[in-house]
Amino acid sequence: MDFELKKLSPKAVPKAFEKAQRYRLLNQPAQAESIARDILRIEPDHQEALVLLLLALTDQFETSSLTDRFKRAEEVVSRLSDEYRARYYQGIIYERRALAQLRKDHLPASLSGVYHWLRRAMDEFEAAEKMRPEGNDEALLRWNSCARIIRDCNLEAEEEDSFRPLLE
Repeated sequence: MDFELKKLSPKAVPKAFEKAQRYRLLNQPAQAESIARDILRIEPDHQEALVLLLLALTDQFETSSLTDRFKRAEEVVSRLSDEYRARYYQGIIYERRALAQLRKDHLPASLSGVYHWLRRAMDEFEAAEKMRPEGNDEALLRWNSCARIIRDCNLEAEEEDSFRPLLE
């Protein structure tokens, strides 16, 4: 059975956005995702709703199809209009993918993939750091977090050929 989704009124967007944020904080990312999608049907370029959608998708990396959620998150990040935010949130996507993989299993090949996803995140955070607004060190904090995970979990890179399938 296919249902036609109901549309929000434009005046309802601010309250819907607040509700979506609340659901995300209550660890109900699927509900936050749904509301963010409703907002984006009315305001397709609503940057904060795009960020909320992206974060709600990455919140589900461990509970849903990782590949599907990852692809959706990357589609959303491509819609961000600010280059700093696009690089920062691309880093978030990579970091959360690595963490989901790290929590899922600890096979040596998998850990190599975790390392490389974290390094990709760090590359994005470094790029974002170079263009960050004055007084905004969030990219630096995320970079440090990734570096600590690599260090604390004793993650190391292996030969490129061994991790290539994990990155695609």
